[in-house]
Amino acid sequence: MTQNWGMTIPFFDRSLAKSRELIAELPALGYTDAWSAEVNGVDGFVPLAMAAEWAQGIRLGSAIVPVSTRGPGLLAMSAATLADLAPGRFVLGIGSSSPAIVERWNAGTFAKPYARTRDTLRFLRKALAGEKVSETYETFEIKGFKLERAPKVAPKIVLAALRPRMLRLAAEEADGAITNWLSPQDVRQVRAEIGPDTELIARLFVCVSEDTAKVREQARWMLASYLTVPVYAAFHDWLGRGEVLRPMHEAWAAGDRQAALKAIPDEVVDALVVHGDAATCRARIQEYVDNGLDTPVLAPIPGGEVSITQAVRDLAPKA
Repeated sequence: MTQNWGMTIPFFDRSLAKSRELIAELPALGYTDAWSAEVNGVDGFVPLAMAAEWAQGIRLGSAIVPVSTRGPGLLAMSAATLADLAPGRFVLGIGSSSPAIVERWNAGTFAKPYARTRDTLRFLRKALAGEKVSETYETFEIKGFKLERAPKVAPKIVLAALRPRMLRLAAEEADGAITNWLSPQDVRQVRAEIGPDTELIARLFVCVSEDTAKVREQARWMLASYLTVPVYAAFHDWLGRGEVLRPMHEAWAAGDRQAALKAIPDEVVDALVVHGDAATCRARIQEYVDNGLDTPVLAPIPGGEVSITQAVRDLAPKA
């Protein structure tokens, strides 16, 4: 498929409002995609709605919005709104998320994450096609929902997928799979599960800096906060890092955060975080592509000697 080159919006060092100028530059720099995220900062839809106007022509995607923090009908309405603003350019990325986000932060219920994601995908397919949906799924029941105005072009739907079962669902019923926190070599293992024809999207955290020690120190905090989440721990067990990450998990479980950080080997940091000067980073990103990644979605992180603005420009395919 045609090579894509994406950017995460808004940027780590500024608000959405202050991201406008740089988002508007993305098409001219050669970026084909802009992807949002949704954790505890901006929501997953508003940045894309603004980018639809600020950066016309590029593809817009959510990576991801959780399936258990909104009702299925509300998800369909939000997706339909974006699809209307950017016909043929919006991709809805959904996923199970995590117990912390769903339960502790949003007072929801995190149960049967695979089934809930599958059921939401199946509901959205019908709803976004303009059908009236009355159906009992394994994890919820819908009675008589129909979009007031279905999009003329139904958006593609892609799934956050970290292990074989969800990856196979993405390949069989969705339009692509989204993953993150993996190395270029890991891409081959993920690709083997979804086959050659399913779009594979991954967010890649990038720090344009030649201060390796400083980058590793910062990256360890990010890695520990993610890799101790059960779904990511299981993902890296599957990828073969279970034993090397065991000391980190044990220290984290014991409440010793500093020991957990120190237990993450340099080689794991270097495998999962892209860093170096801009040319080195672009070459590393290309390794992901060469191993089967269709859409790298860059997420420049602060902390290096190069500003986020300059990093966005320097990491562009046209740089």
